[in-house]
Amino acid sequence: MARVRDIDISEVPEDVRPVYERFSNEYGPFLNQVKVFAHRPPALKHIMGLLLDLADESLLPKRHLEIALVAVSKLNECTYCVAHHTPRLVDQGLSAKTVANILDPDCEGLDDIDRLVRDFAVEVTLRSNSLRDDIFDRLKQHFSEEQIVELTLRTALCGFFNRFNDTLQIGMEAGVIEDMLSRGSRIDDLPHPESLETQDDVADQAAIPH
Repeated sequence: MARVRDIDISEVPEDVRPVYERFSNEYGPFLNQVKVFAHRPPALKHIMGLLLDLADESLLPKRHLEIALVAVSKLNECTYCVAHHTPRLVDQGLSAKTVANILDPDCEGLDDIDRLVRDFAVEVTLRSNSLRDDIFDRLKQHFSEEQIVELTLRTALCGFFNRFNDTLQIGMEAGVIEDMLSRGSRIDDLPHPESLETQDDVADQAAIPH
């Protein structure tokens, strides 16, 4: 349960409701996140709307996008984001073991471009003020400048989501962990698996009549 109350779609301005509904129904199992963002309708409209627009364009290969998102989320130890994006990355052809070990320098199952994207995501997250030109030279061998800008944007934005989710303690939606486990991943692959027990306890308490 989040640190603020959930906002239902009926409580947001009418012009924001299409984004609320579409993001909840089409983008993925992120309803708990949407219900918190809805406290600030402009944020919901423009941030979630941006993600929907980028998804519609599909400029970046999904495999490379998800590699960046999982790498950043593991660096920031965001259980919510790792649980949500691990199945998506497995669906792009990586094994559950590769996803679990994606931050290992010599992680098996990554090709050269995968490693480049992983390394770029790590550098943006940890050393954005000291990035060297050579990594951009290598990126330009495989990606357009538009793709590099979007990869940088999504990598940095993922760090924002990691901090937002953890700070406000956004709870895991039903079915997310089961989806992850069905792809061969393990609970112990998550940064803080013990937090899931805490969420379950809070949900159980909330369900008890007072």
